[in-house]
Amino acid sequence: MAYYEELAEMYVGDDVSPDFYAWVFPKYDHVAVGTGTMKVNQAKIKSLQAGIRKRAAKRLEGGEIIKVEAHPIPEHPRPRRVVGRVALVGDAAGTVTKSSGEGIYFAAKSARMCAEVIVEASNNGQTVPTEADLKRYLKLWDKQYGVTYLVLDILQRVFYRSDATREAFVEMCADIDVQELTFDSYLYKTVVPANPLKQMKITAKTIGSLLRGNALAP
Repeated sequence: MAYYEELAEMYVGDDVSPDFYAWVFPKYDHVAVGTGTMKVNQAKIKSLQAGIRKRAAKRLEGGEIIKVEAHPIPEHPRPRRVVGRVALVGDAAGTVTKSSGEGIYFAAKSARMCAEVIVEASNNGQTVPTEADLKRYLKLWDKQYGVTYLVLDILQRVFYRSDATREAFVEMCADIDVQELTFDSYLYKTVVPANPLKQMKITAKTIGSLLRGNALAP
């Protein structure tokens, strides 16, 4: 815990995930060691979990396995999120983001937005909201976060598909412009546009990283 007290680690590669990433991060008095994937069956997950434990073995020496668990990642928005008087929010609605796998903020935010629409449509509880009323929450949600989900989906499709593209992803993460853009977007939970010159630089660096990744990957 002393090593991971203020540190989180991210791992990429076919040995830990074929299409996402693995992680080690602190949670109160223990560390979570895990991996995410959308492609493989349950039997394969065990080998991926073994892969991340092997990668982080030196840092986990002397540690005790407290709990082993696996859960499906609700990464894709459900095709029907409002039916009649029922509205799905959070994981049930599939609000986990691509690329980063973040879910807690968007779960809470979707619940709040849905509740606000219900309060408004029901006139503070005087009338029962209709399906059309509840669907207004989806319109507001998609308007505010639709682009964010689209961009993260594209990033995952481009950079998590092979060891070569993952090499490019790791190289890009070292760039200060990419770090600033990523941090701002993560902090404000939206795609923060860069100025045109910086965006052109990032695009050029991305292409260069992809080319070098394909050349250097094992």
